[in-house]
Amino acid sequence: MAANRRAGAVLALLMTSVLAVAGCSGGGDEESPQSELYKNPVTLTWWHNASQDGPGKTYWEKVAKDFSALHSTVKIEIEAIETNQLQRTRIPAALLSSDPPDIFMTWGGGEMSEQVEADYLKEITDQTKTEVANSGIAAETWQVNGKQYGLPFRMGIEGIWYNKEMFAKAGIAAPPTTFEELNAAVTKLKAINVIPIAVGAGDKWPAAHWWYNMALRACSVDTLKKAAKDKTFDDPCFVKAGQDLKAFIDTEPFQPNFIATPGQNDPTSANGMLANGKAAMELMGDWNRGTLDTVATDRAKLASFLGWFPVPAIAGSPGDPKAVLGGGDGFSCSKNAPAECVEFLKYIVSPEVQKGYAETGTGLPVAKGAEGGVTDPALKSVLEATSGASYFQLWLDTAYGSTVGQAMNDGIVAIFAGSGTPEKVVSAMKAAASK
Repeated sequence: MAANRRAGAVLALLMTSVLAVAGCSGGGDEESPQSELYKNPVTLTWWHNASQDGPGKTYWEKVAKDFSALHSTVKIEIEAIETNQLQRTRIPAALLSSDPPDIFMTWGGGEMSEQVEADYLKEITDQTKTEVANSGIAAETWQVNGKQYGLPFRMGIEGIWYNKEMFAKAGIAAPPTTFEELNAAVTKLKAINVIPIAVGAGDKWPAAHWWYNMALRACSVDTLKKAAKDKTFDDPCFVKAGQDLKAFIDTEPFQPNFIATPGQNDPTSANGMLANGKAAMELMGDWNRGTLDTVATDRAKLASFLGWFPVPAIAGSPGDPKAVLGGGDGFSCSKNAPAECVEFLKYIVSPEVQKGYAETGTGLPVAKGAEGGVTDPALKSVLEATSGASYFQLWLDTAYGSTVGQAMNDGIVAIFAGSGTPEKVVSAMKAAASK
C-alpha cells in the first residue's frame, strides 16, 4: 500500500519502468557473503496474505517449491494469514518477539518507517541494487532515508468494481464519473430492488477507504503531501472529507448491517455479495479481482458481468479529479534473517515469477515484462485508468503510519456506525500524531 506521482510516472510504475531482474541472482550481505550462500541447510518462514483457497495461494506455494527445487538447501515454510490480522496483529506481535518470520508482507510508507526505526527489518540496499535500479519509482515506497528495506511485487490503484448486468437492468448507460452520477446510479439500482454498494465495515479498513477517497477529492495535492510528511491535519479539507462521507452514507447506498459485514472472507462478505450478484458495486483495490474469484460460486458468471471504473470526482472540490488512491504489496526480511531470505525476495520479483503472478489475476505485477500476463478485462481497465492519473496517493493509513492510521480508521468507522463525527476523526488523528 507509494508516494505522490505524476501521470507518466504512475503508468511507468505499473507497466514499464519497474524491475528487470533475472530470477535468483547473486548477492549476499556482510554477515553471509555470496560464496557462503546455499552451503548449509536453511529453513525460511514466509508469511503472506493469500489466505483463501484460490489461484493466489496456490501460486505462492508453487513459487516456494520452485525456489527450493533450484536451491535444495533451502526449505520454505508458509503461513497464509488474512490481511487485517496479518498487518494489524500478527506482524506487530511477531516483530516484538525473539522469533519473527524471515520474510513477510510489508506495505512501505510511514508503517515501514516505524518498523525501521524499531530496528526490525534487514537493510538490503547493497544486495538489491540491480533490482532497485530497474524498478523505477516502484521500489521507493520500500525505502527509508534512501535505504532499501523491501521490494514490491504488486502495485495498483483503487476503484469501483461493478456488475454490468445490474447496471444495464437499472438503465445506467455508463459508469459514473462524478458523485452526482454515482448518487443517481444508487437511486436507479434501489428502484429495481438491488443493493447498490457492498462495504465490509466489520473489518474497518474497507469502510475507511471511502473517507480516504473523499479526502483525495476535498484536499489539494500540496495538502496531502504535507500531511504525509509532517503528520499535520489542520486543513479544513479533512473535516470536509468526513462531511462528504456522512452525506453519502445518509443516502443509504450500502447493504443492511454493513457495520458488521466482513470485507473479503466468504460469499457472505462484502466482496462475496458483489461476486455472487447480491450487490452492484464495491470499492476496492486491484487485488479484488483475485479475491472475488475465491468467494464466487460461479466464476464464469462473475467474469461475464464484472467491470471496473475509477472513483468518481466531486464537483467543485479543490482536489484533483484525476488523482488516484493506491499502493502495493511487498515483502521484507526480518533483521536477522539469513542471506537466503534476500535471494528469495529477489526471486519473487523476477520477471518470470511476476508474469506467473499476473496470470493468476490476483493483482497487477511490478516487474517489467510481466504486464503481458494481465489478461483480465477489468484489470486492463485499471491499467488504462492509471495512464490518465495526475497524482498517486498511497493508502492513507499506510502513509500516515500505524498509530495515526488506526485512530483514523476507528474514527471513520464510527461515522458509519452513527456514533462518530467528521470532527472526531481529525481530532483522533491529531492526538495519535502527537504521541
